[in-house]
Amino acid sequence: MARFDRYMLSQLLVLFGFFSLVLILIYWINRAVILFDQLIADGQSAGVFLEFTALSLPAVIRLALPLAAFAAAVYVTNRMSTESELTVVQATGYSPFRLARPVLYFGVIVAVMMSVLMHVLVPLSSARLAEREAEIAQNLTARLLTEGQFIEPVDGVTFYIREITPEGELKDIFLSDLRAPEEEVTYTASSAFLVRDVRETQLVMIGGMVQTLRKSDQRLFTTRFEDFAYNIGNLIEAPSAVRLRDSHLSTLALLNPTPELEEATRRTAAELIARGHDRFSQSILGTVAALLGFSTLMVGGYSRFGVWKQITAAIFLIILVKAVETVGLNTARSDPALWFATYLSNAVGFVIVGILLVWASKPAFLTRKPRLEART
Repeated sequence: MARFDRYMLSQLLVLFGFFSLVLILIYWINRAVILFDQLIADGQSAGVFLEFTALSLPAVIRLALPLAAFAAAVYVTNRMSTESELTVVQATGYSPFRLARPVLYFGVIVAVMMSVLMHVLVPLSSARLAEREAEIAQNLTARLLTEGQFIEPVDGVTFYIREITPEGELKDIFLSDLRAPEEEVTYTASSAFLVRDVRETQLVMIGGMVQTLRKSDQRLFTTRFEDFAYNIGNLIEAPSAVRLRDSHLSTLALLNPTPELEEATRRTAAELIARGHDRFSQSILGTVAALLGFSTLMVGGYSRFGVWKQITAAIFLIILVKAVETVGLNTARSDPALWFATYLSNAVGFVIVGILLVWASKPAFLTRKPRLEART
């Protein structure tokens, strides 16, 4: 690799690392706040919170890397143009196509990183995250049986347990049900047990009392019982089995869908095949983004007013490529034979890069030459 290529590639990698870190932190903090509300407020430990945020990290990195590659290419090209480094190199005979070579090397590195994420890390982490979410949903103790605290599993219901013994006995139960508009019901018991069957979960209270307050005339009715069964299934979301999603599957399985796989994922063969090819397309997107940012800023040459017009144009072109990506993906999902439409955005991106580099090499093609008039 030539010395200039190594120099520019090192600049791109340094800025790529910086922008990646910033974008990943922004995405990750946003995701962590959502998980904190869902887990910590639901009685889960900090370890579960850290595990869930770690499992969501590959998907966050997948979103951040193409944007970081584009930002790094734009920033490095803008800085080298402002400091006249590109002007000096071009004066030695380097064409815009030659200057794009280290950017292409950089794009290949980003594509390799994206490939590892798209084909390995993201499917594995997504599948494991779905399994852990199902396990948490089935963990009744963490959701409802929290000793020493008044909890409100649903609106209008307050539940309290003083102690849970190692044998599973619940000591000193308090249950207030205010959901009925015409009455308020309060259950107290010295002890209770959970009895589960296939259909529902019963809270069997022993040695307690039921107090019913009729709101119409404010009369209180009291009933003592030796044992009483209260259905708490409506206080707990029924645990659902882990449904197989296309994001959990390997790329090979997506590209070769079976009828069983279509039924399990509730996706058509065209949708599964499009998802598999989209992983390859997403891997190439980082290369397209880097080259697009570089080539757009190469148009127009040096200006003491900067290259803000080119930067704005580069952002517009990235939005255009993403719009084409959506169109191509929707087209591929309609018919298995149209899987190649998932690569439409990459093809459009490379075509735009080629046109911009040709424009930067021979701007006279797009400028009007002055007309010479003969003197009489």
